[in-house]
Amino acid sequence: METTLDETLRSAGLRATAGRIAVLDALVSMPHSDADGVFRVVARELPTTSIQSVHNILADLTAAGLVRRIEPAGSAALYERRVGDNHHHVVCSRCGAVGDVDCVVGHAPCLDPSSTSGFTVRSAEVTFWGLCSDCQESAA
Repeated sequence: METTLDETLRSAGLRATAGRIAVLDALVSMPHSDADGVFRVVARELPTTSIQSVHNILADLTAAGLVRRIEPAGSAALYERRVGDNHHHVVCSRCGAVGDVDCVVGHAPCLDPSSTSGFTVRSAEVTFWGLCSDCQESAA
């Protein structure tokens, strides 16, 4: 049985508001989106929504573990619904397109650092940089 967004929110201890549902729904079809992109989609459905409201909702969803925030260098924070699997990302250094890269070897955190400086490592975040296929074609 498929879990509804209402149930997902409630199971994370959050109220199922129209704004939260709209943000989660937007991220299903638009992974790796920044707050402005999410706002543009949500505002079509909920025209009274503000950009500040979307930022607040994204912060709440991130804190509840329902959304993952990534921050590629030189980019605004990006959000995605894919959480809990310690996957990594590949970013196009020309257009900024982002793709998922599954953890290829072993279990989380996927990488064994040479030294942890006393830290207990729970996850590893790796960003691969290169050119996406569209940018490779336009460069050729």
